[in-house]
Amino acid sequence: MDARVKPAPDELSNVTFVSLAMPVPPLRLGVNVDHVATLRNARGGRNPDPVRAALLAIEAGADGITAHLREDRRHIRDEDMARLKAEISKPLNFEMAATDDMLRISLATRPHAVCLVPERRQEVTTEGGLDVVGQHNALAPFIARLNDANIRVSLFIAADPAQIEMAARLRAPVIEIHTGGWCDAVVDGHTDKAEAEWQRIVAGARLARAAGLEVHAGHGLDYVTAEKISALPEIVELNIGYYMMGEALFVGLAETVRSMRAAMDRGRSKA
Repeated sequence: MDARVKPAPDELSNVTFVSLAMPVPPLRLGVNVDHVATLRNARGGRNPDPVRAALLAIEAGADGITAHLREDRRHIRDEDMARLKAEISKPLNFEMAATDDMLRISLATRPHAVCLVPERRQEVTTEGGLDVVGQHNALAPFIARLNDANIRVSLFIAADPAQIEMAARLRAPVIEIHTGGWCDAVVDGHTDKAEAEWQRIVAGARLARAAGLEVHAGHGLDYVTAEKISALPEIVELNIGYYMMGEALFVGLAETVRSMRAAMDRGRSKA
């Protein structure tokens, strides 16, 4: 039949339509144990132990563990990373700055994944996404070294089209969308800003997936925001730490992990 000729109604009854809808992928929960180490370091010594927290989180349903080895070692320490790699049964996501020292440590540790993040000594927590557009010349060989070592590279970036497109050009297989601006606006009750940030995340996740990137998200997520973002089918992993460690003080870490997992499952059911 000529493609330009519209079929008659009775002809349509013989046409088989194939659904192009793709199944929604499972959603993973990565638990960040940095602030267990923050509490330990407040007085020194060995307790509370972030590795013990990681093992408990995995037992309660976490799909992986995230830990950020900062240059100033304010929470996670080198020996924590070595023990996490040796003792946990789930993937280890090694957050770090793109420095020669961190590259050396990551190649020695051989985590499942490395998430490259911006880092300033003065900041209390990570304040924004990595500027992969401005730093692409420095990041390209760094990412290549990790790729060659079969370590999955994730870039922690804002949901900005230019940053996402550069991440794809740099051959980083994964991005993690910085959700801090959206989460802060939600908590502060800034409705218009929260909606604008949310729409930026939605568009960014779609663009990244269309570019062939695996999409993760994290920073500032709580039960409410985790449930909402879980409904985005493009996102396959959430990395959450500070909020969960705060909740764990009141109800225990295992219960917190189970409650976060339940919130994510409720959101995913709407995808």
